[in-house]
Amino acid sequence: MFFLHRLWIWCRRFRHRCGYGVHSPSDFFLVTSVIYERHHYYAYRALKERGFCSYLPHYRRKVNRLLFRLVNYFRPESLIEVGIGNGASISYMRAACRTMDSATIKGRNWEKTSQQLKENLSAMHTLDCLHIGHTPFYKEVFEQALPYAGQQSCFIIGGIHESKEKRKWWKEIVASEHTGITFDLYDIGLVFFDKTRYKQHYIVNFL
Repeated sequence: MFFLHRLWIWCRRFRHRCGYGVHSPSDFFLVTSVIYERHHYYAYRALKERGFCSYLPHYRRKVNRLLFRLVNYFRPESLIEVGIGNGASISYMRAACRTMDSATIKGRNWEKTSQQLKENLSAMHTLDCLHIGHTPFYKEVFEQALPYAGQQSCFIIGGIHESKEKRKWWKEIVASEHTGITFDLYDIGLVFFDKTRYKQHYIVNFL
């Protein structure tokens, strides 16, 4: 049933493959040379051999490798991940840029999560990259981190289609006056904040 559902989604997004409909050169490059890149990076094998446990929340390996490529491409100086998981996503991102300042917050209890997020954000002038993973507090995390988003910041939001409520919230993020260019890759969403560029939303067939 899961396979059939994803196949149906893939068919619905068929015309959004390989950068079709993306007219901006920089956005087209991001889609075709980063999101769809097939190069086998040096770290892929080592990360695969680590054998992350499968019973904790996690992405498909294809998505984790995309996280690696995104961090490798943007080279953020600061990154925060909020969410319960098996450690794969943050490991892939840290492997892509070992010099960045990164922190992981589990996100089980909101009061504790909020305090830890506040402490980490206050230590950063600008939050270059935020990954909102598997956490029920995705709305609260986004709002708390939003004031720290700069022109070059990228927020990565996991599971944007996992529930009706989250799909509705994602649409609000896409339409928000605070956000710029956004990408819907189904498993994750990308949010950028460069307000000097024309606001645009892209759907990418990345299943």
